[in-house]
Amino acid sequence: MAARRIAQSSVNWAALAERVPPNQKTNLTAFKSMSDKYLRSVMANPENPPKLDWAYYQKNVPIAGMVDKFQKAYEALQIPYPADTVTAQVEAQEKQVREEISKFCKESEARIADYQSQIAALKALLPFDQMTMEDYRDAYPDQALDAINRPSFWPHTPEEQEVGAPNAEPHH
Repeated sequence: MAARRIAQSSVNWAALAERVPPNQKTNLTAFKSMSDKYLRSVMANPENPPKLDWAYYQKNVPIAGMVDKFQKAYEALQIPYPADTVTAQVEAQEKQVREEISKFCKESEARIADYQSQIAALKALLPFDQMTMEDYRDAYPDQALDAINRPSFWPHTPEEQEVGAPNAEPHH
């Protein structure tokens, strides 16, 4: 696989900065400066090695065969580009994360719809300052005082309603 020349950073720094929490902005800035420094150092070097004038060296080097030997070695030199072994893993992880995000979004939309229906039900209720005790009993039957079916004693807290509680009034 032939190496391709890096011309610019493929990172969208503005979009990344929007997602970074405020307490991590300094780390992002430091990382971006290191990335930019690396890109500048890569761009400072030519894409291909310089061409050598082998005829010049043939004329000026007195040892016979030395330049030919160096030329063969130089032209045979192949610097291997590292094989990409992690792109498939990153793409698989990205696919998994996208699926999780999609699932979370669908679940969130369901929760939002549920919460909106709860808000609508609460907005449809009569305001508390305008309710009578009967209205409250109708709206919240499990919380309203029911002297017939569930009698309770003042101050109507669960602790005071326990039979045998130290402050409980005796039942007759």
